[in-house]
Amino acid sequence: MAPVLSKVLSSKLSATVVTGAFLVHLLRSNRKKTQIRRVESVADLPASIDEKPIVKKVKKDRAAVDIVFFKRLVRVLKVLVPGWFSAEVGYLALVALALMARTYCDVWMIQNGTAIESSIIGRDINLFKKYLLNFLYAMPAISLINNLLKFGLNEVKLRFRTRLTSHLYEQYLKGFTYYKMSNLDNRIANADQLLTQDVERFCNSVADLYSNLSKPVLDILIYIRELAASIGAQGPAYMIGYLLFSGLVLTRLRRPVGRMTVEEQRYEGEFRYVNSRLITNSEEVAFYQGNKREQRNIYHAFNKLVDHLRNFIFFRFSMGFVDNIIAKYFATVVGYLVVSRPFMNLNHAPFKGQSHSFMMQEYYQAGRMLLRMAEAVGRIVLAGREMTRLAGFTQRVTELMTVLNELNMGRYERTMVREAKADSDSEDDREPLVPGSGKLIHRDHVIEFKQVPLVTPNGDVLVREMTFEVKSGVNVLVCGPNGCGKSSLFRILGELWPLFGGTLIKPDAKKLFYVPQRPYMTLGTLRDQIIYPDCKEDMIRKGISDKDLEHSMAQVQLSNILEREGGWDAVQDWMDVLSGGEKQRVAMARLFYHKPQFAILDECTSAVSVDVEGFIYSHAREVGITLFTVSHRKSLWKHHEYYLMFDGRGAYEYKPIDKETVEFGS
Repeated sequence: MAPVLSKVLSSKLSATVVTGAFLVHLLRSNRKKTQIRRVESVADLPASIDEKPIVKKVKKDRAAVDIVFFKRLVRVLKVLVPGWFSAEVGYLALVALALMARTYCDVWMIQNGTAIESSIIGRDINLFKKYLLNFLYAMPAISLINNLLKFGLNEVKLRFRTRLTSHLYEQYLKGFTYYKMSNLDNRIANADQLLTQDVERFCNSVADLYSNLSKPVLDILIYIRELAASIGAQGPAYMIGYLLFSGLVLTRLRRPVGRMTVEEQRYEGEFRYVNSRLITNSEEVAFYQGNKREQRNIYHAFNKLVDHLRNFIFFRFSMGFVDNIIAKYFATVVGYLVVSRPFMNLNHAPFKGQSHSFMMQEYYQAGRMLLRMAEAVGRIVLAGREMTRLAGFTQRVTELMTVLNELNMGRYERTMVREAKADSDSEDDREPLVPGSGKLIHRDHVIEFKQVPLVTPNGDVLVREMTFEVKSGVNVLVCGPNGCGKSSLFRILGELWPLFGGTLIKPDAKKLFYVPQRPYMTLGTLRDQIIYPDCKEDMIRKGISDKDLEHSMAQVQLSNILEREGGWDAVQDWMDVLSGGEKQRVAMARLFYHKPQFAILDECTSAVSVDVEGFIYSHAREVGITLFTVSHRKSLWKHHEYYLMFDGRGAYEYKPIDKETVEFGS
């Protein structure tokens, strides 16, 4: 028998070794193929795709389970749980009570199940009926506790997400923070993913970790008490020692998970960005027939994501192999060793002189409890893996919170790109530029620039300094080549960009209105398009009725839309339903609704006929709206008193329009 057993064991061992070697070879070859494909993918692309400006590398915060992680987590938890008497605390307490009740149910089911098996083996039909009826009576309560736990946990996740989402959007939509994040600050890429997907994953991870840590801890405490009374306190003590040892080992091995989680979210965001970019610019790409190039760009982003995910899968495979051995199977071995000691010890007092059936019942009961405790130990050890993943989400969420707070305080970080110049002004151009160093004064019915430099957030100086004054009633025509500073002037005027020096006197931002060439149409009714950003309640509060809106529509010769679309409460995708000229006229009706002191018209009537355009400009003068107009139409010069012309080389002219002025344009 022994030689046969030896042959069987040796053949099984050989098969195991061969299988393991094959798996290792397969994984290594798979990684090599991934690296080769990554190189080929990059080689196929033009060099310009991966070329980026050379900037000073900033050390990124790492994501790991350390003191920094716990400080970050506490910071977010203060948002998730605002006080001891909040609803979140109530649901967390409900989950804790449900977990405790579930653990006691598990203990009772072990004891009752052991008693049922003992009665079957002992052929005691009365005891069998008794314990089976007890189980039937307990089923509704056990089912209620299990589903109460699921309900409480899902409610905690939802409330956490609601709290965090509300907090972040309050910061994100405060003032122009949303604009500053995407245009002035370059620390956060793909804010949409952070505010949606990452927030959801973070909240789910926190709630799951709370449950996955609380239940095993409760299990261990209760099983220790029960086992200490049966087999002594020494056995559970060995299990706790093993918990500490295995936890330290696995936490050390799992360190890369946090970093890899952060990278995964970044690559997911980049892949989503290139897809949304194609959707946004689909018409331009179609005209250029750039589908092949865009396909390569998308595949490039996708391959980076796939390569990272494949590496992550390989790492999780390796860690899962180690996790199962340390936290699951070896924990079971330790459990068997612990539970066998009192039964092997003939001098163990509680078992002296006891019958074989009693010993069997005690063994099954203690064995199952110890097995459950070993599983609880394993779950705590494996919870470290979830904590490491949570560290990655926590790092991203707290980084977003930090950037939002700093932007709301007027601080932003951006790589400053300065080009060296060979002319005599190069030394002057190299002087440090400090955003926010200018002075802003709010005053009605006047716009005045006093030595204000026109500087982009990137540090490019378009005009060294500008000085001019515009009073209410004086319309100004702004002209010049592309990239000369027209849009930059309006962004500074609209307080979107910081002042890099000088003094700017202007009305409050609410008294300044901007009408772009491609007007924005909001989600909602036809009425909402005219009164944006007001809502219907704001309109009523201002004493404006639908009749007044009809008058505004008539002023831009757009009354037919009201009947065509089915009234003010009609809801459509207005970006698609309205033509280019109709959208521009809706934007002008919006201007007449708000009646600001000053309005910036940026090629906003390019798709409107000349006669309608003239009527609109005349009505704007009648209602007292002073205009800054960017346009290349000669027909508009007669509606303005001054012109501001940029030459595109850092100089400008601000002069009155008179008979000697040479009008240009089309």
